[in-house]
Amino acid sequence: MTRSHGTASQGAFGGLLAEAHAALPGIVALRRGIHRFPELGSHLPRTQQAVLEALAGLGLDLATGSRLSSVTATLEGARPGPAVLLRADMDALPVAEDSGLDFASEVPGAMHACGHDTHTAMLVGAARLLAARRSRLAGRVVFMFQPAEESGGGAQHMIDEGVLETADGGFVAAAFALHVTTRFESGTVHLRPGPTFAASDGLRVTVRGRGGHASTPHRALDPVPVACEIVQALQSMVTRTVDLFDPAVVTIASIHAGTTANVIPETAEIHGTFRTLSPAARQLVRDNITRVARHVAAAHGAEADITLTEGYPPVVNDPAGTAALYDTAAALLGPDRVHHLAEPFMGAEDFSYVLRRVPGTMAFLGARPPGVPAADAPDCHSNRVVFDEAALATGAALHAAAALRVCLPAG
Repeated sequence: MTRSHGTASQGAFGGLLAEAHAALPGIVALRRGIHRFPELGSHLPRTQQAVLEALAGLGLDLATGSRLSSVTATLEGARPGPAVLLRADMDALPVAEDSGLDFASEVPGAMHACGHDTHTAMLVGAARLLAARRSRLAGRVVFMFQPAEESGGGAQHMIDEGVLETADGGFVAAAFALHVTTRFESGTVHLRPGPTFAASDGLRVTVRGRGGHASTPHRALDPVPVACEIVQALQSMVTRTVDLFDPAVVTIASIHAGTTANVIPETAEIHGTFRTLSPAARQLVRDNITRVARHVAAAHGAEADITLTEGYPPVVNDPAGTAALYDTAAALLGPDRVHHLAEPFMGAEDFSYVLRRVPGTMAFLGARPPGVPAADAPDCHSNRVVFDEAALATGAALHAAAALRVCLPAG
């Protein structure tokens, strides 16, 4: 990775990490309160109120969304300068928690299984660190607390409502976000330039046959084996038509057909996702899914209706911003705590909408509990995931350092 130096010197981060560690009990308390009462989607009134209360008294300009329960908080520096955006997502997943934590979810069927509670608490911590440095800032920091990341594209809704626009008619110059993971040692930072998360699109194939009695399949046109052949053909399609160095992942997550054991159904439905890193691979896979499903069905005399739903675009990190964040993290934490991410993650993230408009970076923050081998640590979206809360101090300090790099005068 080519490294570049930001405008802030290493000395600008002096004391930041120590202050974050001193503030850790408050950060953890906020995280645990949010974790106990997770909310789904775009309507997060309790979480929104918790964030507003945590930011009260910091002298921030606070605004809430009209289409979703977002919070935008702006810290004005002492002098004019660029604007930088720091983002945290706030929504949970429809998962029944089985973590064994004494602050586990009290909401049946909902859990912060992706660490958005930690993201929110870290960003509040960063706001407190930066508010204490207001007199040194040239510019402004925009704190973006976003609902509906897991579904609904909340980032785009906040963009539509002006989160990237500043009160003086300007535009934020850079944007940064962190995502916790148990894949990496607690307190380490991992990042890469270019594609970091994949585009994620949905697929639904409805195979239309002809129903009948289970004892006489020759008098019907059974859509079930046709659907099974389509699933197998889609896997072969990926390995034989997609460039290994521009990867794609096609996953069929559910198949639905029939209502009882002795009736051949009229239809069978296949549902799944496909994930890609480039526009070319995205279009190729779209075209190939349609071709394969339609022709496999036709070979059996059946029909296939294909619906492809466009999801989030890929997260593409700005090379210069990523190199600068690498240097910032190394100055803050030490170079042994910062690592180049060798390969992208094929999950999806709607921070991609921000990075299509603003240069910036999303990095991973390791939060694996000490003593737990990587192979044994449940990761994001598991109902058993547990994050090491000590990492939240690192995340709060890195958020703040990323903003200081942009909003401190040179020297």
